Amino acid sequence: MRSLRLPSWIPIDPYILLLLGTVGLAALFPAEGTGADVASGASTAAIALLFFLYGVRLSTREALDGLRHWRLHITVLACTFVLFPVLGLAARGLVPVLLTQPLYQGLLFLTLVPSTIQSSIAFTSIARGNVPAAICAGSFSSLAGIVLTPLLAAGLIGGGAGGFSADSLVKIVLQLLVPFVAGQLLRHWLGDFVARHKKVLGLVDRGSILLVVYTAFSEGMAQGIWHQVSAVRLGALLAVEAVLLAVMLSLTWYGARALGFGREDRIAIQFAGSKKSLASGLPMASVLFGAHASLAVLPLMLFHQMQLMVCAVIAKRRARDPEEPARERAGAVGGGRSRQRVLR
Repeated sequence: MRSLRLPSWIPIDPYILLLLGTVGLAALFPAEGTGADVASGASTAAIALLFFLYGVRLSTREALDGLRHWRLHITVLACTFVLFPVLGLAARGLVPVLLTQPLYQGLLFLTLVPSTIQSSIAFTSIARGNVPAAICAGSFSSLAGIVLTPLLAAGLIGGGAGGFSADSLVKIVLQLLVPFVAGQLLRHWLGDFVARHKKVLGLVDRGSILLVVYTAFSEGMAQGIWHQVSAVRLGALLAVEAVLLAVMLSLTWYGARALGFGREDRIAIQFAGSKKSLASGLPMASVLFGAHASLAVLPLMLFHQMQLMVCAVIAKRRARDPEEPARERAGAVGGGRSRQRVLR
């Protein structure tokens, strides 16, 4: 993956190439019959493992320290689970002129997914923003998303997406929330082990997601999904997502300034509040959409790469901004004094 050399302002994530390769593999060699049953069972186990590791990694102390900066976190949560869904609902008017109903449902699901953690932290750091706030904001968003995303999906997308029901919500609890809570309970014994083997377990994370993608798109091949999407529709979807991202980047930046946040906090709000997590969204879509998950995650996969490319450019430009006046830093809303504890 290191051999991939592209202009620094076009950061194509090699993992996206792996995801696209997995989609191609599922298109050419989909799991069928017994193989499909095995892949489905392995995917379910991988999802549970993924969220168990999330639970082990999340430091309770970091979360408690982050609560001191509650205004920032509420702002990020409002952007993620209120503003995004409102824009998603507004996009309903684009059906059927620009988007088909299945693509719109995938777009709406995208707006309900929690924020990222890793890329929000990375871009906030590059832009010289409030890194501890980005860590906590991403963590809180991911935790809240385990509950809020399926509830919002059930309420806003409903049964037309492939079978939202009480059974779907029970599956979310069993496959996502229970493993996460178990990870938190066992963190005292496993936390150090996970920290020492961070790179290896990171490969487990990504491998789990690739397995989920393969299973979802294999099921989609059996449903004939590629006959439902044309190049024109994909182009329209990309254009709609570009507008969505631009609107959220503007709202998070200028809205945070209107709320009185300082530069460092505004950077954290912009990067944490304008992104959507592929790592959380893919497993949730697999549980909630079943055989329809392949179309549901397509908008999310495209948006994920788009947000990385655009935010990389913004972060580098923010890094060249002049230092803000000392009085503005002092007036920023909380979070600064807990920085060393959170990053230790």
